[in-house]
Amino acid sequence: MKRTDITALFPDATEEQIKQIMDLNGADINKAKGDLAGLQGQLTTAQAELQKLKDGGGQPDKLKEATEAITALQNELNTMKQAEALRIMREKVSADKKVPAALLTGETEEACAAQADAILTFAQGQGYPALKDAGEVHGSPAPSTRDKFAEWAKDNL
Repeated sequence: MKRTDITALFPDATEEQIKQIMDLNGADINKAKGDLAGLQGQLTTAQAELQKLKDGGGQPDKLKEATEAITALQNELNTMKQAEALRIMREKVSADKKVPAALLTGETEEACAAQADAILTFAQGQGYPALKDAGEVHGSPAPSTRDKFAEWAKDNL
């Protein structure tokens, strides 16, 4: 996510709000990268232990445990890769459709695009219904403070 993406979605966002969004996004990405690096390290360690057990003709119980650990870590790593790919896809649709990625829950790009279209349609809405007396001004309105000041300045300056 880039600052330009945020300003495109929220043109009225202040620099502080943009910084907070970027900090949150950066923290999420760094956490995911840290988790991924930790899992890859664990996987490498488990594979090394497995190879050591295979080479040493060692104990079958430890070999079984190591194999199960490797399988579990590979499954967890695959799950994280899928989650990261899904996040990237949702951010792409978010940037294309100008809808916050947090509102998209689809599992495919087409589903997310359809959700984004539905969100945009809802956001445009029909407005409020017309009221019989919707607060229209009947008669001339009182001059604004700006108009009063302009008249005073013209008369006195």
